[in-house]
Amino acid sequence: MANTTFSKEEKAAMRAAAAEAKAAKAGADMAAACEAAIAEMEGPDQELAQGLHDLVAEHTALSPKTWYGMPAYVNAAGKVVVFFQAAAKFKVRYATIGFQEDAKLDEGNFWPNAYAVTKLGAAEKKQLVALLKKAVG
Repeated sequence: MANTTFSKEEKAAMRAAAAEAKAAKAGADMAAACEAAIAEMEGPDQELAQGLHDLVAEHTALSPKTWYGMPAYVNAAGKVVVFFQAAAKFKVRYATIGFQEDAKLDEGNFWPNAYAVTKLGAAEKKQLVALLKKAVG
């Protein structure tokens, strides 16, 4: 009987995370790894990932890296604050921009921590910049 616990895409993401940890420990250039991950994407995923990358660089002090093979941005403590997940990687309809627990987005007892994204127009960029600024406090 085949193991159906994890998809092949999920298994690849776990292998990527292990390789990232090893590379970071060896002193690899994590910003270059992030840029390479974006360059490997195609079409809308690449445009969205590059758009997020540019906004993070322009509006925050977060540092780029990869996380499970996808672009991510960490705070000074090395904790992932925001990440990008390409639609093509998991064969889904939309890409995702997500925030981890170190993002300062808490509002009461219930708040969103991930957003589906199909396009980053001016309105979406404005909303994303506001989220990024809030996330980094």
